[in-house]
Amino acid sequence: MLPSPPPADFIPFNRPHLAGPELEYIRQAAAAGKLSGNGEFTRRCQQFFEQQYGIAKALLTTSGTAALEMAALLLDIQPGDEVIVPSYTFTSTANAFVLRGARIVFADSCPDHPNLDVAQLEALITPRTRAIVPVHYGGQACDMAALLALAERHNLWVVEDAAQAIEASYQGRPLGTFGHLAAFSFHETKNLSAGEGGLLAVNDPRLAARAEIIWEKGTNRAAFARGEAARYEWVDVGSSFLPSELNAAYLWAQLESRKIIQQRRQQLWERYAAALGPLAAAGTFQLLPAPPIGTQPNWHLFALCCSSRTERDALLAYLLRHHILAVFHYLPLHTSPYYAPRHDGRLLPNADRFGQTLVRLPLYHDLQFEQQDRIIGSIEKFYKRKSHHTL
Repeated sequence: MLPSPPPADFIPFNRPHLAGPELEYIRQAAAAGKLSGNGEFTRRCQQFFEQQYGIAKALLTTSGTAALEMAALLLDIQPGDEVIVPSYTFTSTANAFVLRGARIVFADSCPDHPNLDVAQLEALITPRTRAIVPVHYGGQACDMAALLALAERHNLWVVEDAAQAIEASYQGRPLGTFGHLAAFSFHETKNLSAGEGGLLAVNDPRLAARAEIIWEKGTNRAAFARGEAARYEWVDVGSSFLPSELNAAYLWAQLESRKIIQQRRQQLWERYAAALGPLAAAGTFQLLPAPPIGTQPNWHLFALCCSSRTERDALLAYLLRHHILAVFHYLPLHTSPYYAPRHDGRLLPNADRFGQTLVRLPLYHDLQFEQQDRIIGSIEKFYKRKSHHTL
């Protein structure tokens, strides 16, 4: 464990970026006297996604998790329904549907990337399958053309977990606009942040009116406020999904600065790739493959895969001793204490391998090149020591 406070030269895994106008916009929101949500900054953020992304209905939420939970409600997922989810993902991807009583059917990752392997999906579909939830890991697109074709053949809903995928694209279209629904996250670790927040993208216009009702605690409050309903009533299920106007104000500043933020992350990502590429080419470790042609990543994370869990743990410990916090990522959900007894027993070797070997390096807007060079140099020294059997 690190001492508290951390050393002066400590490099954290993440540090939230302050673009500039956030505090002024929060002041404006407070001065307007509308803090509980669905005020001016909420409307600005939602209109941005509807106009810039072409989303039929965009609804800000308290988190990406909340957006996924809204999706499960909106699709009327029932006990016994099956939902296909990658095992290598965060708990929220599955939990949103488990809360509705669904049985989760886990999909394995691709051999060379944590994204789900679309080629294996058809074998997982049964008469009880209702939805597929692709996760665009690290802001890199899943094979959406093949996935959507499969979903259409079997009449399945598609809910994109685009939590990490803001500003990334596939075949010229933003990720989060392909599925019937999509969930974004604006957690402090994401490229664009509200501190904590999310967004439900309703891409199927048939779902838009009900999504707004669920968002408004099951009431027709929004329609009533627009003069479209004679009374303000409880008309459906729902919950409290609206974020505070303070979070929306913070997010608006980030959206305004998105191009600058993305450019900086790309710079840092490309510096990692250039410096660590030779070691990967020599077989020292693996890097995730370059984004496929026709896709545009968002530079959300930079990861390498060690040869074993033992090596991964040793590398993380070595970096921490040198005041650098790198982290492993997901533990596959099919092996989790909660869901392992419910899993159907299929082996998911690729998800297991990423769970045991993947290392995420610090990557955030305010990471300085000098700090990044320290991280790169420490990795090089670790593997030089390893090659001399001095670990």
